Amino acid sequence: MSDVRHVLVLPDRDAAEEAAEAVGDRFGLLEEPQLVRDALAGEDDAEDAQWLVVLTDPEARLDVKELDEFAAEWDGWHEEP
Repeated sequence: MSDVRHVLVLPDRDAAEEAAEAVGDRFGLLEEPQLVRDALAGEDDAEDAQWLVVLTDPEARLDVKELDEFAAEWDGWHEEP
């Protein structure tokens, strides 16, 4: 097994929390996604932060295009970690 991770970049905490709840149902994930606040360079204000939803995919079965389309539902995108 490999240690494949996917990162969904979302514009705010609410979007990240909603996506994290929905991604397990949509893709049948066994592990709960991790939420991470990603402050933009030099910014301390939460308004200037993106939120990451980190998915573990040990069997490398998730499709990158489908993840990107999923993240787009919350104005986000899939990014290579």
